Amino acid sequence: QVQLVESGGGLVQPGGSLRLSCSASEFNLDYYTVAWFRQAPGKEREGVSCHSTSVTTTTYLDSVKGRFTISRDHYKNTFYLQMNSLKSEDTAVYYCAATEGMIVPPKCEPGLYDYWGQGTQVTVSS
Repeated sequence: QVQLVESGGGLVQPGGSLRLSCSASEFNLDYYTVAWFRQAPGKEREGVSCHSTSVTTTTYLDSVKGRFTISRDHYKNTFYLQMNSLKSEDTAVYYCAATEGMIVPPKCEPGLYDYWGQGTQVTVSS
């Protein structure tokens, strides 16, 4: 069964950093477009970053550009979201997602992704 397993969420003070991880079982992420989404209470799920590996193309939500970085570890079959300079408005449940094939340029639209992680809470608060 295809699974994405997330880890790395938690409570952090404004200005702090967190790294989220998403590991895949049963399939090789090298052939997938991967993405991170988030959903705050009362808001729609929004795309934070998405990445197509074949052309190393990456898309970021405007509000996280320069602060968040998506990356992959091909040997561990895992991808990451490094989040720096966190703000209170980054508080949300974060989800990783993947879809087979390359979406070029990568689009962070939830309906395009077939596989989802379980979600991890990120809370930015003093």
